[in-house]
Amino acid sequence: MGKTAKKPTRAEQKARRPREILESAFEEFTANGYAATRVEDVAARLGITKGTVYLYFPTKDALFEAMIRHMSTPFTEILASVETLQGSYSERLRVLLLLAHEKIADDRKTRELLRLTLAEGARFPHIVDRHYDEFIAPLLGAVGALVDQGVSSGEFRDGAAASVPEVVTSSVLHIAVMRLMFADRKPIDGTGFIEAHVDLALNGLLKHS
Repeated sequence: MGKTAKKPTRAEQKARRPREILESAFEEFTANGYAATRVEDVAARLGITKGTVYLYFPTKDALFEAMIRHMSTPFTEILASVETLQGSYSERLRVLLLLAHEKIADDRKTRELLRLTLAEGARFPHIVDRHYDEFIAPLLGAVGALVDQGVSSGEFRDGAAASVPEVVTSSVLHIAVMRLMFADRKPIDGTGFIEAHVDLALNGLLKHS
């Protein structure tokens, strides 16, 4: 017979509670939107009281903002991977875009986070702006720096494409939006799409002799 799973201690349960609340809040906010989401529904998903949620997050606004930050982890993971990239700058850019596809466009939670920020951006512009400043801008900066290094090395040409990292990464957002709009009704080969965009981007970036 298999071993019975060890029951978590009270301290372990307490340490995990904020993360569990944020995961529950994510599901409620993405399913119902901010206005229709009730803190008691977030608590009910976990079998806890509304008061327990308020111990960690004093207001619904604070819960929403903390949830946005918590669900943005994939952006920091992609950014951390930049330091480990090897090979030519073309190879590094290709690997980075494929990773961004995996962590953002191909991940349900990250796509739903995009939907939520689009839907609630007018209500919470400061939260959306902070999300951009903390997670998106650094990632775009890393892509821009990678391209700049490629230009300095002589591998990339110093043209219009090299100065706008949003263009270089646009395929990731394109796939994410397509999947949000059509789900599985219009299947899209994300990896193939990224490879096609990499081919297009590199032909615009590469310095030809």
